[in-house]
Amino acid sequence: MSSSRSVRLRPWQKRALDSLGTATSPDFLAVATPGAGKTTFALTAARLELARARPGRRVVVVVPTQHLKHQWSLAAEQFDLRLEPEWSATDGLPPDQHGIVVTYQQVAGSAAAVAAVAAAGFAIFDEVHHAAEDRAWGDSLRHAFTGAHRRLSLSGTPFRSDTQAIPFVRYRLDEAEADVEYGYGDALAEGRVVRPVYFPRLNGEMEWTAPDGSLHQATFDDALIRQLANQRLRTALSLDGEWLPAVLGQAHQQLTRIRAVQPDAAGLVIAMDQDHARGVAQLLEQRFATRAAVAVSDDPGASDRIARFTRSGTPWLVAVRMVSEGVDIPRLRVGVFATNTTTELFFRQAVGRLVRWVRGAGRQRAYLFIPDDARLRAHAHQIADQRRHSLRKRHEYLGGDEREEGPAVLEAQVEEEQLSLFAALAARPIGAPEPADLHHDDLHDDDGDPRWDGGREPDDDPALELALAPLAGSASAGRAGATGATSATSATSAAGVAGEDQVTPVFSHREERRRLRDLNAAIARELAVRTGSSHAQVNAELNRLAGVRKVTEATNAQLGSRIAHGRSWLAQLSRARR
Repeated sequence: MSSSRSVRLRPWQKRALDSLGTATSPDFLAVATPGAGKTTFALTAARLELARARPGRRVVVVVPTQHLKHQWSLAAEQFDLRLEPEWSATDGLPPDQHGIVVTYQQVAGSAAAVAAVAAAGFAIFDEVHHAAEDRAWGDSLRHAFTGAHRRLSLSGTPFRSDTQAIPFVRYRLDEAEADVEYGYGDALAEGRVVRPVYFPRLNGEMEWTAPDGSLHQATFDDALIRQLANQRLRTALSLDGEWLPAVLGQAHQQLTRIRAVQPDAAGLVIAMDQDHARGVAQLLEQRFATRAAVAVSDDPGASDRIARFTRSGTPWLVAVRMVSEGVDIPRLRVGVFATNTTTELFFRQAVGRLVRWVRGAGRQRAYLFIPDDARLRAHAHQIADQRRHSLRKRHEYLGGDEREEGPAVLEAQVEEEQLSLFAALAARPIGAPEPADLHHDDLHDDDGDPRWDGGREPDDDPALELALAPLAGSASAGRAGATGATSATSATSAAGVAGEDQVTPVFSHREERRRLRDLNAAIARELAVRTGSSHAQVNAELNRLAGVRKVTEATNAQLGSRIAHGRSWLAQLSRARR
């Protein structure tokens, strides 16, 4: 590895880093639209911090989901940062690791252990508004990170305090006050940062039986009270009606057209629950002869399934609460909003899964098919307005305002309790998707604009090339042990993980670490068999020989030394048998 590295930033990332560098407060909030590159910004900031800090300072990244732990760890590899995604409160942290990635839930359960790692360190809170979902999460975050030297909070959308302010975030009245804001309209105006998203919507005629036994019939044009509007939406999304198959058919046709130009392009259906997700996958297979991967939050294998989907050519992914934010699948070009969650925050998070710009792929419009529900139509209109007017300077970001949705939480809980009394009777589509922008017949606001369809990349400015000083000991520590243990170190390509191909991939320290641990375990098993000793006795002796307290605290070099001692022990046993 060379003595120094560099990263090519986008203009907003450079501005944000400059602002962070001059900030006097230890707390900094960056709100940037999904797809803009918050991960690259945050990891660059962490890398710069470690390069100029005293040795031993750690990085702690806190994320909403298990899947994102591994995604952040892979992205960090590109910056020669080693962040352990499988850390637990009982584990130590080897000195050749720069930090850990944990979930908000982990922090709530192990705040004291996290605090020990984060002390005087650099903390990154990904999608920090999640800290307000549970009072315990916010309290634990404050406990774990009060001693951190710098706390960088990230969010893909502006947020409100609602019931309780989030630790380390400044508020002006009820609104979080960001140090840096970079909205969807800003990103479109800058060019080749995010995709323009269109919102085909389909009306329908629904019939259902309410929990009180009353019969109802309505289209999406009919004004209804919230409770009946929610029941109408559930009816439209029913697997037994014809509205949902009609929308899936339109979306699949659009994806097929896109795949003729971009063969790996994919679609995402956001479903209501696990049964609904599996039913949607069956509809796609039975009606349209197309395969779909299914990922639901309660499935322990969901993260691996999403990772495989990201690398595959499978056309469709059906998900529940797994890809609402943060998960990066750049090949997604078409979405179907088939969930009854109608808050603006969730809607914008869903749109964020489709906006990721892929360098070199040319024109990249994306499409989110939505029910013609008035609430969803209003959310889509705000985003479409930013798209249409992105060529003008935007002075503020039109972010999520949850005032309207606040009372819906209690109502939704009551409605769930009465769900067994609700019955969807029929759901029929009316007309064709509107607006008719599937073939771009009436919306040409992006046609011919070089910022979206060609021309010079906005980050070609040499001034955006930022040199990263080497981290003391990091380049050699991981490979010393690998040399004695195995001859090859795999390269990890994290393209599509951090959102940009702006950093040359480096060898994966984490993959090498996993191989070294597996080899250590295999040698220990063989020694236990040959010597008749217990695994605990064999491991204790290998730790003593290698000068290791326990394997979870061992550096790669120490793991290599442990392997060498194990092999020497095995060789002695073989000679003794002769």
